[in-house]
Amino acid sequence: MTIRYISTRGAAPPATFEDVLLGGLAPDGGLYLPEEWPALPDAPLAELARLDYPDLAFAVVRPFIGDTIDDEALSGILHAAYADFGHPAVTPLRQVEPGLWLLELFHGPTLAFKDLALQLLGRLFEHVLARRGAHVTVVGATSGDTGSAAIEAFRGKPHATVFILHPHGRVSDVQRRQMTSAADPNVHNIAIEGTFDDCQALVKGLFNDRDFRDRARLSAVNSINWARVMAQIVYYVHAAAALNAEEGIAFTVPTGNFGDIFAGYAAARMGLPVRRLIVATNANDILARALGSGRYAVGPVVRTMSPSMDIQVSSNFERLLFDLHDRNGAVVATLMDALAREGAFTLGNAALAKARPLFDARRVGEDETLATIADLHAHADMLVDPHSAVGVTAARAARDRTVPMVTLATAHPAKFPDAVERATGRRPDLPPRLADLMARPERYDVLPADATRIKAYIDERTSHG
Repeated sequence: MTIRYISTRGAAPPATFEDVLLGGLAPDGGLYLPEEWPALPDAPLAELARLDYPDLAFAVVRPFIGDTIDDEALSGILHAAYADFGHPAVTPLRQVEPGLWLLELFHGPTLAFKDLALQLLGRLFEHVLARRGAHVTVVGATSGDTGSAAIEAFRGKPHATVFILHPHGRVSDVQRRQMTSAADPNVHNIAIEGTFDDCQALVKGLFNDRDFRDRARLSAVNSINWARVMAQIVYYVHAAAALNAEEGIAFTVPTGNFGDIFAGYAAARMGLPVRRLIVATNANDILARALGSGRYAVGPVVRTMSPSMDIQVSSNFERLLFDLHDRNGAVVATLMDALAREGAFTLGNAALAKARPLFDARRVGEDETLATIADLHAHADMLVDPHSAVGVTAARAARDRTVPMVTLATAHPAKFPDAVERATGRRPDLPPRLADLMARPERYDVLPADATRIKAYIDERTSHG
């Protein structure tokens, strides 16, 4: 079976899963999506709940991969990807109050939800590259968590050299050290003098420079890579199955780049009974404004205590735009051109009418975030990080009580100890495997947000220049 992928901008030829995995961005600058949405396994949720996480993942992602990887190899890859997670359920549910649950996505090696996708992505890359006898240059931008998860997934791998760009001084100390303490020679960290949006724009620019992209053999690990989104669909199904939510379920997602919540949308398109998807944002509320008014307008990035959400240009929103406009790539390309030229575009009434039955959005301020962290500690004996607190705050404001509401807990509280201690008076400890993190030596370079400098830096450190 061969599944085909198409670009959101409509001008690239259809691609195979292997092409999408290694390429990331489509040649026309768009993002890949499956040509058709496959269906979830034809089984009751109660039956799916009996599967362990790797076997459920196999059932969910198998249709997206087609004949690129055989069943035995794919099963082995999935079991290896989730073998070292710190909880037997991989993504356990924890009840906060009647009708409201936290889906804990931080039990992986770097204590953030990105591990769920990147532990799989690294192994998929290695499987395909080893078969080809090929080498790639993996480039990614991070607002904090993707970078460490990508480094953990690719460090020491013989078929990839990794370059991660993060905004200098705009990630937490724990987030930075998880990246910069990696001593493997195939790992390179670049602190960009700018914001995450600057980092993301640089990475997109590298991929849109066809000569450099081909010369360096670039591959992407950001959520522009479809395989990232594909892997994240699994935990939506896992949560619904665990709650036996045949009559419906809602999810609230702390949202920056829109990839995590788009996975929930994909689960709904595949048949999961998702009633609502709540976009939870901090002060960087471009998505809340867009879904409310239809106007998607980039503003300055505001620094908050939830830095992984300090984003104005949410790349994966383009994937939703594609479906909202009946998969008309020319329309999406026009909107993206307007965004590049003017920093804004407007969604029409028809597109908004399609989005609003499923999507809602809430903006959460800093004081509300601290109050929720304090409340959960005092009344539920839980420590949560500020991103998860943004999610809980939005969930409480947006939920109806006819279906269970699941909030995605995207990071371990110890990744953001200052905010947690400020709210609760208690400083969360890192797990034992990371207890010495703050004493490890760091290795990174500070560079301006200049594409020419970044290209030269990569060329100097690879054999492809």
